[in-house]
Amino acid sequence: MQLPVTPVSWKAQERLHRKLRRLVARGKRRSVAVTAVGRELLGFVWAVACLVEQSPKMAEAAA
Repeated sequence: MQLPVTPVSWKAQERLHRKLRRLVARGKRRSVAVTAVGRELLGFVWAVACLVEQSPKMAEAAA
């Protein structure tokens, strides 16, 4: 069973890249912008970890 992480991660990468460019273009310091994007990235990683942790349970229930 393959998890649908790759398409979601690509969307997250595009979204975070746009956010970084927008924040820097608005005049935010790069360190502030990178920290904001990093926080969102952490949320994405957390969500993927929860999905992966639940997948064996879902596979057992389907069997």
